[in-house]
Amino acid sequence: MLVHRTTKDPDGSIFARVHPTFISPRAPASKLTVTWVGHSSLLIQLDGVNVLTDPIWSERASPAQFAGPRRWVAPGIAFDDLPPLDVVLQSHNHYDHLDAATVGRLTRAHPQAVWVLPLGLASFVERRGGSQVMELDWWQERTIASLRIAATPALHFSSRSIGDRGDTLWCGFALAGSHRVFFAGDTGFHPEFGTIGERYGPFDVALMPIGAYEPRWFMRYLHMNPEEAVEAFRALKAGVMVPIHWGTFKLTDEAMDEPPVRARAAWKAAGLAPAGYRQLAHGETLVLD
Repeated sequence: MLVHRTTKDPDGSIFARVHPTFISPRAPASKLTVTWVGHSSLLIQLDGVNVLTDPIWSERASPAQFAGPRRWVAPGIAFDDLPPLDVVLQSHNHYDHLDAATVGRLTRAHPQAVWVLPLGLASFVERRGGSQVMELDWWQERTIASLRIAATPALHFSSRSIGDRGDTLWCGFALAGSHRVFFAGDTGFHPEFGTIGERYGPFDVALMPIGAYEPRWFMRYLHMNPEEAVEAFRALKAGVMVPIHWGTFKLTDEAMDEPPVRARAAWKAAGLAPAGYRQLAHGETLVLD
C-alpha cells in the first residue's frame, strides 16, 4: 500500500487543542465518554465511573524537566479541571507514560482513586502518596464499582534507569461495564489481540497506539505502526478505534503528523466503515450512548 510520508515535522500549530466536553462531575451510567488529554492519557467515563489512563501533565516526558521530549500540545484537560477520579490505569513505567510529578499531584488531589498497575509498580505509587493500589498480572481481573478491569498482554518492556530493565511488568487494560473499552497501553503487534477480543469484547471503543514506530528494525518490538494498529483493531473486533500515542511528544524518527495519515490510509484499505475511525484533537470528547 502506498502512503504519503512527510519528510520533516510540521509546525506545531497544526495540532489543534479543543475544549473538552466530558460530563462533570460524572457522566450518566448510560453514556460512555472518552477525552484525549494527549499521548496515552485519556479520561474515560463509563458506568458513572471516572477512569484516567497513563497520566502525564508535566512539560517533558523525562526524568528531568530541563531536557528530554517536550510537549507539542498542552494537556487537553487542565489538571485542576479533572473530575473526581475513581480509577487510574497505569500500563508501564516509561517516562512518557508514568510521570512521578503527575503521580504525586494526583494522589494529593484525588486520594480516593484506586490505582490499577502491572506487577511491580505499586511501591512507585505508594511512595508518592497512593493509598489504594492493586497490581495485576496478564489476564488477572478485579472489579471496582461496576467495572470489571483486566490486565492484558502487550509486547513491550519496562525500564526507568540503568539496570532495571524488565523489573516491572507492562500491559494493556480491558474495561467491561454497560460498555466495553480496550486501552492497548504501549505495545508492538502481537498474536493475543484476537484472544483479548474473545475474552473481554466485543469492545465499543479500542484506544490504539499508532505513533513512535521508526526506525522499524528497532521499534517493531515496542510500538505498532499505523497499519499494524488497524490490523490489531480488526483482530479485537471492536466498534470504534481512537488513535492515541501520537502528536504529543517527539519520540522517534517519523514526522509528527505522519501516524494519522497512514492510519487513515490503512483503515480505508481494510474496507472499514469511515465512521469507525474517530481521530480526536487534544481535549476532544467522544460520546457514545
